[in-house]
Amino acid sequence: MEAKSLIQIISEDEFLKIVQEPSQLFFKVSALFCEKMKSGKEISRKFYSSLIQETEYLESVLDEHGARENKTWSFFSEYVACIRNLAIAAFYIKHILDRYPYYNLRESEENMQTFNETACKVLDFLNGSIQGLRAEVVKTGELNGLGISQDRLSIDEFSDVESNKRLPRTVLDDKVKGEEERILDLCHKYRKVAKMINEITFDRSDNLETFRHIIPSKLDEKLVRMFKELVHSVQSEYDTYVKNTQLEQTHPDLKNLRGYISMPLHLLEVVLWLCHFYERHEDDIRHGECKHQISKLVNKDILLGQIFNFGFHYSKYYLHEGDKLVREILKGFVEIVRAEVPVPQPLGFHARPSTYLSLIARHHEGNLFMLIDDEKFNAKSVMSLLQAGGLLADKGYLNVILEGSRQAIKDAKLLAQNNYCEEGEFPRQLSYLRPDQS
Repeated sequence: MEAKSLIQIISEDEFLKIVQEPSQLFFKVSALFCEKMKSGKEISRKFYSSLIQETEYLESVLDEHGARENKTWSFFSEYVACIRNLAIAAFYIKHILDRYPYYNLRESEENMQTFNETACKVLDFLNGSIQGLRAEVVKTGELNGLGISQDRLSIDEFSDVESNKRLPRTVLDDKVKGEEERILDLCHKYRKVAKMINEITFDRSDNLETFRHIIPSKLDEKLVRMFKELVHSVQSEYDTYVKNTQLEQTHPDLKNLRGYISMPLHLLEVVLWLCHFYERHEDDIRHGECKHQISKLVNKDILLGQIFNFGFHYSKYYLHEGDKLVREILKGFVEIVRAEVPVPQPLGFHARPSTYLSLIARHHEGNLFMLIDDEKFNAKSVMSLLQAGGLLADKGYLNVILEGSRQAIKDAKLLAQNNYCEEGEFPRQLSYLRPDQS
């Protein structure tokens, strides 16, 4: 017997009956969105969430029935997907604007005002684009035979919860084992992410041709998602090991740091969804009549400018400012200690072990010194260590004293225990010394 396909092919008339009900709440919510925009009323996070929820539900029904691969329903499906993407980006911008006063950022009034004005302009662009796309969804839906209800939802159904009212703080400060070590580790992770993003040298520019070749060749959704996940990991670690601890209460800078984690995290969310939209619907990347139509509804030049001049620019900016704060925090946690370590065998401090010790010194906050009798050598300088190595050889010393932060000394002792990784094998804790990790 011939096997039967598990997929049942239905007619477009049958699908019309299936999609009728799932589309109605989307049309009602999006109609209220347009009504609020027309009357100049603010769109709340709660409203964006409702729009996203109804759009995602409708999109899932369309995808389950293969609407994107059907000529009659492909445009309708793409327009719905576009609204979802832009609504998510708009939600995060609105979230940033609502939470900005509570992030405890060390920003001047001028910088705060500039950011808020820029963010509001991006939000206006996204809202306008959503309106234009919604009009196309209605037009295409009517052409396909959808009955679109004219019933209106009540604005009261989306009344906002006041975000400036809070319950009294009654949770006792937690005591987390190894708090200081956790904070130091968190700070180093933050600095690593800030350095990675800072190495992507895209500056703001009014000349959008500067950015046109960057997506997707140098910056794409996959790379942005990686950055976002790295920052999210730092935030999760903060909330698990630092938030509501005694240490957070005694170090106000840590509360400031939480804001400098949240800001780039949510901005990268915006960049992620706008990159996703640009890569999927930008007609120079993916050709087709639908892509061309979408590029008319959502100005691709303005969208490109928002990705770089707003989202990515401010992600880098707040990570950079946060990095300054992290360096100040680290200074307050640096404890200077000394340790005696063996000299590398059999060649002493030649180029390789000196380079590794220097990398450790530069990796940690504060200084690391090598002490030989009355002389002090800066371990951040390879040349200084080579000079010290010659002196150690002349004196015949088999051990030497190191002085620096507890964290740097800890790594230096581990390096010495492994004979300065002369064979190229690195302990997991010293993986940052590998040439391909520098």
